[in-house]
Amino acid sequence: MAKTTKKNTTTRKTQKAVKKAVEKAAKKNPGLVIAGVVIVAAIVITVGVLYWKGYIDFPNNNDEPTSSVPSHVDVTGTKYDDFQVHFLELGNWYTGDSVYIKAGETDILIDAGSRYNSAAAIKSYVDQFCTDGKLEYVIATHAHEDRIAGFSGGSSKNGIFYNYEIGTIIEFAKTGTQDKPNTSGVYTNYCEARDYAVSKGAKCITALEATKSEQYKTISLGTDMTMTTLYQKYYEDWASTENNYSVCTLFTYKTQNYLFTGDLEKSGETSLAESNELPKCELFKAGHHGSKTSSNDVLLSKIEPKVVCCCACAGSDEYTKTDANQFPTQEFVDRIKKYTDNVFVTTLSTDNENKKYTSMNGFILFSSNGIDYAVACSNNNTILKDTEWFKAHRTW
Repeated sequence: MAKTTKKNTTTRKTQKAVKKAVEKAAKKNPGLVIAGVVIVAAIVITVGVLYWKGYIDFPNNNDEPTSSVPSHVDVTGTKYDDFQVHFLELGNWYTGDSVYIKAGETDILIDAGSRYNSAAAIKSYVDQFCTDGKLEYVIATHAHEDRIAGFSGGSSKNGIFYNYEIGTIIEFAKTGTQDKPNTSGVYTNYCEARDYAVSKGAKCITALEATKSEQYKTISLGTDMTMTTLYQKYYEDWASTENNYSVCTLFTYKTQNYLFTGDLEKSGETSLAESNELPKCELFKAGHHGSKTSSNDVLLSKIEPKVVCCCACAGSDEYTKTDANQFPTQEFVDRIKKYTDNVFVTTLSTDNENKKYTSMNGFILFSSNGIDYAVACSNNNTILKDTEWFKAHRTW
C-alpha cells in the first residue's frame, strides 16, 4: 500500500506540473499549444486504432511470454510416423489450444491460441514437420481468443493464415449470441486473416456446411485414415457461450479413433452423443482444458478414452482463484478416472502473480500405426496423477 500511495502522489504532482506548464505556455503562445494538443491527440488516436486492430502490441504482463520460444523441440521416444497428434505449448502462461496433426502426408492444425504471440511458438514447432509450407486443413473450433488469436497473430507478419498456404478451413458455424454479435478485436482480426487466406486460394466452410456435404463430412487423409466433422445442435442453435459452438472432429485410422471437441460444454456434449454413433476412442483431447463444465459422463461413457491430453497451464488462476476449479479441475479428474489414468497436461504455472510457467509434460506427441499407439513428451512422460502438482492440489 505504501508503494501505491507514493506512486499516486508522484503521479498527481507530475500532472499538476504539466498542467501549470501548459497554462504558462498558453499565455505566451496559445496557437502553438493548440497545435501541440492536436498533434498529440492525433498520435494517441492513431496508436489506439493500430493497437485495437492488432497491428501493434504494447509490452505488458497480459500478452508477453515470460520465456523465449524454442527454435527446436525434440520429443524423444516417437514410435510411429504414420499418424501423429502433437499437443503444443504456446509460449506464454495463458491457457489455450493448438493441436498439429500429421496424417501421412497431410498437415492439419486445430486452433491457434492462446494469444497473438503464440503464433511464433506454433510456427516454430509446426515447421519441423510441415516442410512444404502448406496446411491442407485448418479447423477453428470457436471464436474465443484462446483458440483463434494465433491465426491472425495480431498482424500479417505473425499470423498462421499469413504464413502458410492453406487448403481448407473448417470453422465455427456461429458466434456471439442471438442478442449480441461478436465484435471483439480478436474476432475481427481472425476474419481479416481468414479472408486473406481465402484470397490466396483457401476454401472456407462452416462445420454445419461440412456435416451436410458428401465431400467434406468425411475426408480421406490417406489409406485407412479419415477425418469426420461431427454434428451437434449448436452449429444451428444459439448458445449462451461461444464454447458450445465448438467444431467437433473425429479422426479414424484403421481400428483406432481420436476425438476433439473444442470447449464443448454439457448440453453440447449431450447433443454430440445423441446425434452420432460415437466409437470408443484411443485418444480424447480433454474438453475445455479439463474444466468442470466439459468431459461429462454423457460423452465419456460412450467413448471410454484410453489416453487423454489436456492443453492447459495447470494451476493457473487466469479464470478463477478457486483451486479446485483451476485447470485441470477436480471435477474433471473425478469423471475421467473411471476410464483411464493416462492423462497428460502440457504446461504448469509456477508463479501466478508474475505469470510464470514451465512445462508439465511439455509438447505431447501421440503417435499410432492404427493398431498400436505410444505417447512421448518433450519434458517428461509422467501421468498427471503422479505429478507433484497433482499430489498437492488434487485427489485420485
